[in-house]
Amino acid sequence: MSENLIDKLKELGFNTYEAKVYLALLKHHPATGYEISKESGVPQARAYDTLKALESSNVVVAIGGKPVTYMPIRPDELLDRWERSFKGSIGYLREALPSLADETVEPVINMRGEESIFKHATEMIRNAQQSVFVELWQVDSERLAQPLREAQARGVDVKVVGYDNCQIEGIEVYPHSEIEHSVMSGRWLILSADSREGLVSTVGIGDRPPQAVVTRNPGIVLVIKELVVHNLFLLEVQRNLLPEIERLYGRNMLLLRRKILGAELGVGAH
Repeated sequence: MSENLIDKLKELGFNTYEAKVYLALLKHHPATGYEISKESGVPQARAYDTLKALESSNVVVAIGGKPVTYMPIRPDELLDRWERSFKGSIGYLREALPSLADETVEPVINMRGEESIFKHATEMIRNAQQSVFVELWQVDSERLAQPLREAQARGVDVKVVGYDNCQIEGIEVYPHSEIEHSVMSGRWLILSADSREGLVSTVGIGDRPPQAVVTRNPGIVLVIKELVVHNLFLLEVQRNLLPEIERLYGRNMLLLRRKILGAELGVGAH
């Protein structure tokens, strides 16, 4: 008797004896409990108990007489029944489970190391179905270029803010102003996928290892996405009104940065 068939039937709800008895009946029916026990290898007392259980669940049918014999329902009938049952259960769970999840607070997960960070960022982009908003630097763009192109090719709305003359073939990149590294604290990666998951990472800050936070907390994900959107708005305005902006705020809006940030000018991403 195929162990693989037994295992698959168990995955769908049978126990070991039920699987063996049903398979034995498919091979030889109608059959008595004694004959089924011999064919299946299930002890005779347990074979009768198993037959009663299968009869009560309408998997086998008892035929009157002395001795009583048993017939299995057809495999396609059994599988159709299970399929309808599973589809119904899955449909119910799809509606019921999210309401429980909505009551939980999504955690903020800390990550360390470039490999782990960019591996997770890659998975976020590959799993995206609607939108990807990202800010990244040229030196890091090669890691995410292919996943971004693949996302765009399958219809995902991909928006990229690039630093340090970042360019990605096939993707429109909004170039951020040429901020001097002397006023920056390092590089960063900011990513939002489908407005459901967000990642913020700092890279290349002195001797500190790269680290990131990842979350599906709706409030934090909203802030992460809106940060990128805010920069996209400003860069589009800057693209069209650059002479006037430089007249008012200086090259790369350095005068505005000094006014707003003061002593913290070199502390964060601006």
